[in-house]
Amino acid sequence: MRVDNFGAGPCTLPLPILEEAQAEFLDFEGSGMSILELSHRSSFYERMHEEALSLAREGSGAPEDFEVLVIAGGATMQFAMIPANLLADPASRGAYLRTGTWGRLALADAGRWGDAYCAWDGEPHGYRRMPELSEIRIESGARYLHVTSNETIGGIRMLEMPALGVPLVVDVSSDFLARPIQWELCDLVYGGVQKNLAPAGMALVFMRRSLLDNLVGTLPRFFDYRWYAAKGSTGNTPPVFPIYMMGKMLKLLRSLGGVTGLEQRTAHKAGIIYDVIDQSDGYYRSPVDPRHRSHTNVVFRLPTPEAESQFLKESNAAGLVGLKGHRSVGGCRASLYAGLQLESAARLASFMSDFRETNS
Repeated sequence: MRVDNFGAGPCTLPLPILEEAQAEFLDFEGSGMSILELSHRSSFYERMHEEALSLAREGSGAPEDFEVLVIAGGATMQFAMIPANLLADPASRGAYLRTGTWGRLALADAGRWGDAYCAWDGEPHGYRRMPELSEIRIESGARYLHVTSNETIGGIRMLEMPALGVPLVVDVSSDFLARPIQWELCDLVYGGVQKNLAPAGMALVFMRRSLLDNLVGTLPRFFDYRWYAAKGSTGNTPPVFPIYMMGKMLKLLRSLGGVTGLEQRTAHKAGIIYDVIDQSDGYYRSPVDPRHRSHTNVVFRLPTPEAESQFLKESNAAGLVGLKGHRSVGGCRASLYAGLQLESAARLASFMSDFRETNS
């Protein structure tokens, strides 16, 4: 029996997609081979690859002046690639919002490549909110501003993307397609696919061509965005299985209303859980500023560590898995990604209510 998977990653994938992949696993489209065996130069693979990238553009709403790239390594690889490509000019600087663990790590990696500074620091606020626009410092020489749209560990999200006169780079790993992307404000949008779209091992990257055309410097091919764009992301063998599964997930999301439909379903799932928290008379509490609550990662605490331990033990036994908070902060966390059904959120809400009634 399948469980309700609230883990922060890898994501849960809808059963119909898994069954479809299972049926095709030994023979992909009459090729006589598994998708895992096909050459990335074959016509079978090329059709699947091109369709997946086209679906990514369609599903995200990315304008035609953006390149769509698929790059191995996930979002963490992008923490290095972004400064390697954008800070090649020694006079340039990278501005970063340190809004949580992922913003902090992105800034730390950028500092290994070039001059990167913290344009706003959420640590003094306990990573419980995102910055106001007036709090963000854009200093001389800033080549770009890096924003994490949703911090999975802290459970906070950026409400509006900042328009501050420099190219905007946005990590959308944990809320990709869960709300519309403000493309007119963005120049580079990226995310690891393992939270909403596919198995781990790949980042989906959208890069404005004017930004791509102005890159300078020489990098090894595997680090150079220009190489991926020129080769259609097939300069070497790409991450085949994540691309294949992403295409299936994007088709399903299109049939369910695309970004608009997913945004509504995600808000509904989050609302069910936050309602239980807010109506629990303090038994459950969210440490997040209500204005900045994430819709994809709901973090909450119980009255004592012992109560949290018992909650996690009983929820796991009930088939509600992956609810343990990140090891750096503890507590509990329910990740409500694209593949998680509304019924799963409803079962969790019911369990939380019953647990409180029994243990408060």
